[in-house]
Amino acid sequence: MLVIPAIDIRGGRCVRLYQGSYERETVYFEDPVRMAMLWRVMNARTLHIVDLDAARGGAEHNRPIITEICRQLDIPIQLGGGLRTLEDIEAALALGVYRVVIGTAAARNPDLVSEAVERFTCSRIVVGIDAADGEVRVEGWTEGSGLDAVDLALDMEARGVRRIVYTDIGRDGTLQGPNTEAYRVLGKHLRHCRITASGGIGGYQDLLKIKELAPYRVDSVIVGRALYENRFPCQQFWCWHYKDEVDLARFSTAPLRPAAPAEPREAPC
Repeated sequence: MLVIPAIDIRGGRCVRLYQGSYERETVYFEDPVRMAMLWRVMNARTLHIVDLDAARGGAEHNRPIITEICRQLDIPIQLGGGLRTLEDIEAALALGVYRVVIGTAAARNPDLVSEAVERFTCSRIVVGIDAADGEVRVEGWTEGSGLDAVDLALDMEARGVRRIVYTDIGRDGTLQGPNTEAYRVLGKHLRHCRITASGGIGGYQDLLKIKELAPYRVDSVIVGRALYENRFPCQQFWCWHYKDEVDLARFSTAPLRPAAPAEPREAPC
């Protein structure tokens, strides 16, 4: 099972929201680029980045920071937040990210997903389903959509999507454990999509619970607050407490991405 550190960026800083509320924000790090490099030193194989400013649909965004993260790191970057047109997707990929997560647009303009998968392939297009009590939320989780999460997932699968990031908003940022039943229900309905779980991870035991969901097509998990608050014993042996002094260009054992590939290599969806 792949553990994916999350970096949520708002106002140029690395933050976490509680249950998706922009009014309940905790700033964990002032420099998202250094934060990304620290996760890389800690052996992250990939990162999940969300542009919270762009997610709300306004003019604000954090593209220069995301570009610099992609420039500094040699692992794939997954980006979500504010990607609502083919032009948005193309621009995001041009920043250097490996694949993008489409959320609001998948709920409101599902044909866009079909076009994006055809144009960019399922390896580069992921659908993010953010749900509260089974209902899909949109516009940075600020609005309901009236759509059932499982129904949307099945529609996306039929359109060629092969990975879904499913976030239970009620668990996100709470450290109270993942909603394993929601993943079981979703996994029972899907036939081709893989699921990345997100929301509620509070420690090592929660990772074991997610690992048990492998028969339900869950093969990876996004972790945010628990990592930032040093809730995993192995972090005591890492450099978290010396993040301002550590050489962020050294000491990782993760396999490196080729330095300058002619074309991005296709990876499993």
